[in-house]
Amino acid sequence: MPGTGLWRTKSVEQSIADTDEPNTKLRRDLSAWDLTVFGVAVVIGAGIFTLAASTAGDVAGPAVSVSFVIAAIACGLAALCYAEFASTVPVAGSAYTFSYATFGEFIAWILGWDLILEFALAGAVVAKGWSVYLTQTTDLFGFGVPTVVKLGGLEFDWGAVLLVGVLSVLLALGTKLSSRVSQVITAIKVAVVLFVIVLGLGYINADNYQPFVPPAQEAAAHNTGLDQSLLSLLIGGETSHFGIFGLLAGASLVFFAFIGFDIVATTAEETRNPQRDMPRGILGSLAVVTVLYVAVALVLTGMQHYTDLSTKTLPDGTTQKSTLATAFSAHGVDWAAKIISFGALAGLTTVVMVLLLGQTRVLFAMSRDGLMPRFLAHTGQHSTPVRSTATVGIVVAIAAGFFPAGRLEEMVNVGTLFAFILVSAGVLVLRRTRPELPRGFRTPWVPAVPILAILACVWLMLNLTALTWVRFLVWMVAGMAIYFLYGARHSVLGKRQREGAKMVAGD
Repeated sequence: MPGTGLWRTKSVEQSIADTDEPNTKLRRDLSAWDLTVFGVAVVIGAGIFTLAASTAGDVAGPAVSVSFVIAAIACGLAALCYAEFASTVPVAGSAYTFSYATFGEFIAWILGWDLILEFALAGAVVAKGWSVYLTQTTDLFGFGVPTVVKLGGLEFDWGAVLLVGVLSVLLALGTKLSSRVSQVITAIKVAVVLFVIVLGLGYINADNYQPFVPPAQEAAAHNTGLDQSLLSLLIGGETSHFGIFGLLAGASLVFFAFIGFDIVATTAEETRNPQRDMPRGILGSLAVVTVLYVAVALVLTGMQHYTDLSTKTLPDGTTQKSTLATAFSAHGVDWAAKIISFGALAGLTTVVMVLLLGQTRVLFAMSRDGLMPRFLAHTGQHSTPVRSTATVGIVVAIAAGFFPAGRLEEMVNVGTLFAFILVSAGVLVLRRTRPELPRGFRTPWVPAVPILAILACVWLMLNLTALTWVRFLVWMVAGMAIYFLYGARHSVLGKRQREGAKMVAGD
């Protein structure tokens, strides 16, 4: 039975029925191949081109490849749970929609608010990264184009704003068109990644793998206190700088590189055969990127000693992180840097596009349920949520254009891991409360897999910095305030229950 108040649940049947509303109906255009492309498109980006090198140099050493494996295992366990939910509840909104059917409206809101943090913030961060690579790429080809300009006392990143604007228009014109563009760009960046692996094999020196797990070192001043991992802080570890704590902290950091496969689940409502294609898209994309990530990490740390990949402080006081191009430049292969920069530019383009897609679909689902303004759920001429797309595009463009990226990757990580935990727990709940539901894909070895997924995600969360947890809690408190001031009063499900109660009272 559906609950009331904060714990009222929206049945799976009602969620599916709502997808047929004429003014909020999405077009079913996507195949399993489209979903896999979306997954690979969003996951192969900043993580593979920049994060692997900086994490090896600053946190984990050559063991960064093990960090990738640990993160991939956690993602794989959660992916099995996502696949069951997406094939059972083929409705836009991903984890938000799943939670509405299992834990109730309040938890669904919290998760939806959490996904806004994940997708919008990640979109802004990656858009700024794209802008940096645009400047670097034009520099390499001899016609440098600065993408950041001064506007009074503010810095305006016009490159990031331009990218978000163009991609928002593309998404408004149709999800299938976006998928076709994604396929072309994804093919380019996968080719660049394979090029990096093949070329890098010739420059590997086995001595660079020693020590594979560097001994723990004294952390810099900014890596202590709230800036060390929560686990290290709680159990009295001295540092998260190399050693076992560094390897684990590295897994939590490179987890950012895997963020995106869950976005595939947000397009369930636009998939032709979600019961068959959603599991294939989610698991297929994760398998492809895991192999590529581990291969790149091994080649990178074999080409250059991890100490040479550490973040450098420049004479002007700014810091410079290592990238894939750093290792090739060290071997005098400067021409490869041009190819890598071009691949990174293409790679980050599709990352931003799919992040915008995921954010739009979550906002669309929350708006259709009345927890956000209902007018945002309207679909336009191309059966896409144009108003939601425009709203998300404007917000992300402002964030990317005027705000510094800082250390926002960890904020994205903690939000994603929180979503994974609730989805994994949701599989256990729905198996018990609705065992009769037809499931296109069933998570194997229940309850072991969902429980292991939860434990793995909690473990990774504990290895994020304490300061990240503080920021996350502040964001959640703000979200709860918005729910009680707006969402709870405008909930479509709540209105239906109140109307039903009045009819019963009238009888």
